[in-house]
Amino acid sequence: CRKWTGGIILSVNCGSEVQFEGEANIQCFDSSPWAERGFCKQCGTHLFYRLKANQQHIVSVALFDQLDTEALVLDHEIFVDQKPAYYAFANATDKKTGAEVFAAFS
Repeated sequence: CRKWTGGIILSVNCGSEVQFEGEANIQCFDSSPWAERGFCKQCGTHLFYRLKANQQHIVSVALFDQLDTEALVLDHEIFVDQKPAYYAFANATDKKTGAEVFAAFS
């Protein structure tokens, strides 16, 4: 994610029933055997990470203009074994290594 965003990615698990306005402007990149990344063909903005097996969308939180951010809770972190030392979240979260993430989805 750091190569994709330049830093951490804050996202919302939106499941598989996702609809986008302006789908003609969305391009997908086949980033791995199990997932693809969606971005805007016009400006390059990162939009989502989609699991191929179940079409689960992990959508950038920045896309939700009307989202009530007070209702959001940062409750888990993934790939913590690859996390750089220059940041740490203050709240307690469920942390998973890359191996634990892949084991959960296999």
